[in-house]
Amino acid sequence: MAPDAVRADLSKSQQAYHWVKERIARQEFTPGYRLVLGSLAKDLGMSVVPVREAIRQLEAEGLVTFERNVGAHVSMVDDSAYRNSMQALGILEGAATALSARHLSIDDIRRARSINELMIETLDHFDPHSFTALNLEFHSTLFDRCPNPRLLEIVRGEWGRLGNLRDSTFSFVPGRAAESVREHERILQLIEASAPLDEIETAARRHRSATLDAYLVHEHPNSDL
Repeated sequence: MAPDAVRADLSKSQQAYHWVKERIARQEFTPGYRLVLGSLAKDLGMSVVPVREAIRQLEAEGLVTFERNVGAHVSMVDDSAYRNSMQALGILEGAATALSARHLSIDDIRRARSINELMIETLDHFDPHSFTALNLEFHSTLFDRCPNPRLLEIVRGEWGRLGNLRDSTFSFVPGRAAESVREHERILQLIEASAPLDEIETAARRHRSATLDAYLVHEHPNSDL
């Protein structure tokens, strides 16, 4: 079976990488799922070599764990890993959003606001998974114009890793959603006003930190953040 929704111009190892990563993100390959290289290669219609390279890349990102004499499996959910990813994403995405700000078009801003308005509409019939998908779409609109390709690659990678660690943070703290969309509007206002880049970066970083703090308070109410 040929890899679906994967660009044909990518190398075979990159095709395998995106194919496996997408299934981890969609929870088809759940935490602990054993990744048998031969089976994956057969599904992808390629040899084991590029699949092995893809698994190594996913292991470097923390999405896959490899154990000697056991093999590869999708990494288990780990609170400390989630905390680390959220903290890293707050810093990196804040920088990417700030660097992207001056490159956003009127249409980009309009699209981001439209997505946020849709997120507001969903609050009355809240579905955490749909809200999370819209949340990624909103933030991607704001950071995708980042002129630093390496930073952009890392930010996208951390979003993918979070999708594996927590299918939706808003499943745990649905009350955070209403605060989140208000913060989105604040970030948009700063960008529209051509605010200093450090202010935009700080707003984006604090937005991510607030979601992490809400989750930690919910899951560990008696611990220090």
